[in-house]
Amino acid sequence: MKLWPVLTGIALSFTLIACKAPTPPKGVQPITNFDANRYLGKWYEIARLENWFERGLEQVSATYEKRNDGGIRVLNRGYDPTKNKWSESEGKAYFTGDTKTAALKVSFFGPFYGGYNVIKLDDEYKYALVSGPNREYLWILARTQTIPDNVKADYVRTAQKLGFNV
Repeated sequence: MKLWPVLTGIALSFTLIACKAPTPPKGVQPITNFDANRYLGKWYEIARLENWFERGLEQVSATYEKRNDGGIRVLNRGYDPTKNKWSESEGKAYFTGDTKTAALKVSFFGPFYGGYNVIKLDDEYKYALVSGPNREYLWILARTQTIPDNVKADYVRTAQKLGFNV
């Protein structure tokens, strides 16, 4: 099956990110008073800093579910229009400390973890700004496939103030 190399590549890319440590970039703070249960479910990627493991993918989404071991199951899915097919990658995430702080480590391959930090989140858990372990990885996520322009602009401004090249 030719899907296996794609999934392996996505998993390997997250492994490489993991080598940089599962902590947020310097000067970036994960949100506090985080409620993981409200964050569970499906999120759509509105925008991202381009990265090689998602290059060319469209209609990207991430679904988060509770795991029996206390962690969170992560299912990333995206459409590759050049291959005319969907690709998926499944991983697991765990809090790096207090569960009320949105700092997690995520793994898509073995014992290697990368940072997943929710750095902005609206009160209704409809929009999120997520960073990886450095300023090369950033996503705007939403519960819907599109968001109002003013909301997107607000999240972009926050990213710029935190030193992300957006």
